[in-house]
Amino acid sequence: MPLSNSKDLKLAVLIDADNVPYSNVKGMMEEIAKLGTPTTKRIYADWTKPNANGWKAVLLEHAITPIQQYSYTVGKNSSDSALIIDAMDLLYSGKLDGFCIVSSDSDFTRLAVRLRESGMKVIGIGEKKTPNSFIVACDRFIYIEVLDGATQKKKPKAVAADTKKPVEKPAEKALHKIDKQTIELIESTIEDIEDDDGWAFLGDVGNLIVKKKPEFDPRNYGYSKLTPMLKSLTDILEIDERESDKKGIKHVYVRLRFN
Repeated sequence: MPLSNSKDLKLAVLIDADNVPYSNVKGMMEEIAKLGTPTTKRIYADWTKPNANGWKAVLLEHAITPIQQYSYTVGKNSSDSALIIDAMDLLYSGKLDGFCIVSSDSDFTRLAVRLRESGMKVIGIGEKKTPNSFIVACDRFIYIEVLDGATQKKKPKAVAADTKKPVEKPAEKALHKIDKQTIELIESTIEDIEDDDGWAFLGDVGNLIVKKKPEFDPRNYGYSKLTPMLKSLTDILEIDERESDKKGIKHVYVRLRFN
C-alpha cells in the first residue's frame, strides 16, 4: 500500500550496510520506487573490511553512493553516527519530502522521530528482528523478508535426498494465518471510517491501518495486496466492487458482517 501522493515524494535513501544483506538490495530498491523517487542514495559501512567485497556490483547497478566509516571500536556499528549526521544535513537542505532508513537497529528510533517532527515522511525497511521502538517511529515499516527476491543471511544445510522435505515458501506458510490481533485491527479500522450503511472505501481502510500499525503489510500474511487478503475473510467481511468513472476500474468497499 503506497503512501498518499507517493509518486511526488522525493526520498533520501540511507542504508546501514551492517544490517542488510547485499543480495536483498534489488528488491528493496524496487519497493522504494513504488513509494517515491529516490533522489539521494547512500550506504554506510567500513568498506575496508573483507565482507564488504560483495557490495561493489550492487552499488554500481543501483547508483548508490558508498560512505566510508571506519570501525574505531570492536563490536560497535560505526555507521550510525555518519548516517544520522547526513540525515540532518539533508533535512535542512529543504529538497526532500521524506527519508527511507534501511536498518534493523533501534539506534535510529530518535532520528525517525526527529524527521517526522520536521514534517518528513519516514519509511523504515529492516528485518523482522527490528525492535518495535524503531518500527512505530516510522510512518511505514516494511520487512525485508517479504520483498521480491529476498534471501536470508544463512542458508540451511543440504539434506539427504531420501529424507528431504519440500520447502514451504514464506508466503505459502503465512497464507490464511491472519492472527486475531490483526483481524481486530481491520475490524476497528472499518468501524472508524464506515458510512451510515457500514461501508468503508478499501483505500481509506488501508491507509488508516498503516497509520495505526506501520509494519502492516498484506505480504506478511502471504497476500500480494490488501484486496485478496480481505476477500479471504468472508466470514467477517462483505466486499462490494463498484463501477468508477474510468472504464475497467472498480472501487472496492468493505463492511463488517452483522453490522
